[in-house]
Amino acid sequence: MAHAAGPGPEPRKRTSLGGTPLDPDLNPGRASWPGIHSPDDIWDEIAVAADIPGSTSAPKLQPIAARIVMLQSGMRAPMGIKVKGPDLATIERFGLQLERLLKEVPTIQPAAVVADRIVGKPYLEIVIDRRAIARYGIKLTKVQDVIEVAVGGKMLSTTVEGRERYPMRVRYLRELRDSMEALENILVAAPGGQQIPLKQLAELRYVRGPQVIKSEDTFLIGYVLFDKKPGYAEVDVVEHARGYIDSKIASGGLTVPSGVSYEFAGNYENQIRAQKKLAVILPLALMVIVVILYLQFKSMATTLMVFSGILVAWSGGFLMIWLYGQDWFLNFSVFGTHMRDLFQVHQINLSVAIWVGFLALFGIASDDGVIMATYLDESRDRRDTASVPAIRAAILEGAQRRIRPALMTSATTILALIPVLTSTGRGADIMVPMAIPSFGGMTIAILTVFVVPTLYCWVEEIKFKRAAKQGLPESDTV
Repeated sequence: MAHAAGPGPEPRKRTSLGGTPLDPDLNPGRASWPGIHSPDDIWDEIAVAADIPGSTSAPKLQPIAARIVMLQSGMRAPMGIKVKGPDLATIERFGLQLERLLKEVPTIQPAAVVADRIVGKPYLEIVIDRRAIARYGIKLTKVQDVIEVAVGGKMLSTTVEGRERYPMRVRYLRELRDSMEALENILVAAPGGQQIPLKQLAELRYVRGPQVIKSEDTFLIGYVLFDKKPGYAEVDVVEHARGYIDSKIASGGLTVPSGVSYEFAGNYENQIRAQKKLAVILPLALMVIVVILYLQFKSMATTLMVFSGILVAWSGGFLMIWLYGQDWFLNFSVFGTHMRDLFQVHQINLSVAIWVGFLALFGIASDDGVIMATYLDESRDRRDTASVPAIRAAILEGAQRRIRPALMTSATTILALIPVLTSTGRGADIMVPMAIPSFGGMTIAILTVFVVPTLYCWVEEIKFKRAAKQGLPESDTV
């Protein structure tokens, strides 16, 4: 039978973290979350709502990202300080002092700073009174066996069920061992047949102990986790934190206990290792390019002209990085699509991906110069260059003939990088920084079609004038 549906109870209004009412359909879209436009906004609201006594904060990491970070550094944060010491209590005290200081560093997110609370878990200790058990004639092992069987249980046998094995244990019922009062009433048999309560043979007490014991390099260790504010590089944040802590130690505001040492750790270590390698690879790559160009042109002057295109592209890469940090750059919409969102324009810090992009740029930035210089050599050898006007005419002709291939080389590279700059999803955080210097460098490297012919003409005129003064054919000069 169908019943008429009357007015039901009014649905309870759901509110966001900030207390703003949401729509009754709980639409997850941005329109139903006023003031929430990114995951950072959600994390900020959670940090405010969870600011209650007894709770600790944590760096902003998604589960998979947290797992990757832990595999790299062993910590649940991109950056942290490893404190090593002789005992856990000393490590915890020093870690809490570092936590207070790190919150004062301007480049560190204060809500993300948290030191390990190592000591604080209650432990139940049973201290056997040897005089008491001697008075009753009970052996120490007898008391220990009774405690083991009553509390932890003792395995008597193993049951076999196919391929599965299960231990068979015997111990007291839960209600006879779930409190200190119940444990105190555990009976221990004396040789004379008496049943002595455990509280007459031992002292039961609660003590504060470690929640977890971590060690590294044979030392006890505790972590002080922190994270950076948006717009700062990890290496710079660590340097700021290290400098601030060193200044506090020098001024007496922080005292390092005897036997305690600390060191910074985290993802920034990968950046430092990569910078050391790139400090060797970058100059080596530039030297190899110079050698290859010299083997092609057999002239150091022409080699340096072509190499100037790399310097021009280098400046273009840094110019594009600077533009990405400006609020006005690409701040407009086309057909309803905002360009800053499309190209993911935000502050870019120098990273390994950026330098890898520069390495790729060095290889392709010299293409225009090679195309231009090769044809200029051919045009000079084919035409009469017995005067300055003739030299300029020959170089102008060669430059006009090669400008189209040079522009095509730059255009294909620039167009191929646009899908990379607009990519999203997995790997985009690596691909986009790699593409930014290449895109900016190749855009500015178009100037090579003007720079190389101008330098080439200047060098040829100098060689012609020097040969004219010495009365020698131009071909005999170096």
